[in-house]
Amino acid sequence: MTITIEQPQLDVVVERKVTAGGDPAELVLDGGFVVPDANAFGKTFRDYEADSERKETVEDFYRVNHIHQTHEFVSRMRAEYGRLDKTEMGIWECIELLNEFVDDSDPDLDMPQIEHLLQTAEAIRKGYPDQDWLHLTGLIHDLGKVLLHPSFGELPQWAVVGDTFPVGCAYDECNVHFKVTKRLEDAGLQCPYFEENPDYHNPKFNTKFGVYSEGCGLDNVLMSWGHDDYMYLVAKENKSTLPSAGLFIIRYHSFYPLHKHGAYMHLMNDEDKENLKWLHVFNKYDLYSKSNVRIDVEKVKPYYMSLINKYFPEKLRW
Repeated sequence: MTITIEQPQLDVVVERKVTAGGDPAELVLDGGFVVPDANAFGKTFRDYEADSERKETVEDFYRVNHIHQTHEFVSRMRAEYGRLDKTEMGIWECIELLNEFVDDSDPDLDMPQIEHLLQTAEAIRKGYPDQDWLHLTGLIHDLGKVLLHPSFGELPQWAVVGDTFPVGCAYDECNVHFKVTKRLEDAGLQCPYFEENPDYHNPKFNTKFGVYSEGCGLDNVLMSWGHDDYMYLVAKENKSTLPSAGLFIIRYHSFYPLHKHGAYMHLMNDEDKENLKWLHVFNKYDLYSKSNVRIDVEKVKPYYMSLINKYFPEKLRW
């Protein structure tokens, strides 16, 4: 099945303008979606230095994450979970499983995951009403967080959530918490988190290209293991008819070093660069739609069920 998608006009995706409310500081995305000036805690989005009740949790999360995400660990997780032999269930069943989980790596929101999924999808739907594949991508992009559930092995949060990065090559300084925070430094932790990762000292893995080559394509790169890569495997192996841009978004939406800072671009091929345009569009909605505003689930569910049936006609193997 071939799906033609109109390329986004990135120069007009985001602008600052006075809205109907009269606040010139409000950020407006395509379609009139208004970005709040602050996250759910009244702070700037993705501000890892801001004092909030989430700060210490997030710092501790990344310390453990950066130590344990090795090339060997990722290879083992991909082999185990790539078999998709845990269970069979539909997309909406999976969404409901996420109700009890809160992401320890997220400095912007502490609500159950279903709220974030619907906020993202509805914001995209308003901005891109004709791109239904993108609406569904917004709804399902975080479904891999079911790895936290006992039925999926109840993996620790450091192996499920958080910003992702390639393993098998040098860690770029753009990675969040690449350096030790002052709080942990004061507690006696002197070296950067990544220096405690065995791959950091392995000459096979600690060069710019590591085990990869220039322009090899991100599909040939191992990413730190978590919900992004798992949901990508689920969608791909279940033969979803989402376009390649949708699969790219699912696998790399947490790859902030790339889509925010432009790191690791030497590993990308031409298809990656085209799909990155859509990831830049998606990321604005994924990030800035986070708020304490609730979505009426029963009202929007029929629409999203129609998209699920369109792009995932069979029950999925997980």
